[in-house]
Amino acid sequence: MSTDTLRFSTDQVTVRSISVSDMHNNVYVITSRATGAQIVIDAADDADAIAALLAEAAGDAQSPVRVEWILTTHQHWDHVRALAAVAEATGAPLAAGVDDGPAIEAAERVRIERQLAQGDRLEVGDLVLDCVHLRGHTPGSIAFVLSGAGLEREIVFSGDSLFPGGLGNTWGDAARFAALYDDVVGRLFDVYDDADVLPGHGDATTLAAERPHLAEWKERGW
Repeated sequence: MSTDTLRFSTDQVTVRSISVSDMHNNVYVITSRATGAQIVIDAADDADAIAALLAEAAGDAQSPVRVEWILTTHQHWDHVRALAAVAEATGAPLAAGVDDGPAIEAAERVRIERQLAQGDRLEVGDLVLDCVHLRGHTPGSIAFVLSGAGLEREIVFSGDSLFPGGLGNTWGDAARFAALYDDVVGRLFDVYDDADVLPGHGDATTLAAERPHLAEWKERGW
């Protein structure tokens, strides 16, 4: 079993990822060891590479694997280029934020089976993900928080809303920045003492590492 793509591993779950496209988008696959249930987060590009990642993750499971959901953190084009192809290949239903879902459907000609809102929960056997609505980068950006499964702490799949060193791009719009800052603080930092953060691009971080810089982010406005 390759460890090049492995980000987290417990007796119950693995999280693997690859970076795709010239935008260096992160694609994540969560696999239940016991049931073989898999969840894809952000089918951003390169359906063949995603298929290879799923096949690699199949070796983590004790049962035959099946993709149960394909989740999209937000509507931006660079996060959905392989969505239709991966959906067709796996037969899995799609989910995204209620305020981004219609735009994804129109752009990619797919059906969003479940439109997600703040506080929704996805349960797939022993995999539990809570949905956190983070307004600002896009109207319907959703972070997915994986908990339990033998993890030392939660894992936040933050899309483009939270990165090492700051928040996602709000294009100099003060109202959008304020909305994103308030949501990230109130719905992530105020809820979780610490969690691993896996963003839509680039390196991972933790809430503990970023927490001391919140006041600095607010002051600078980006």
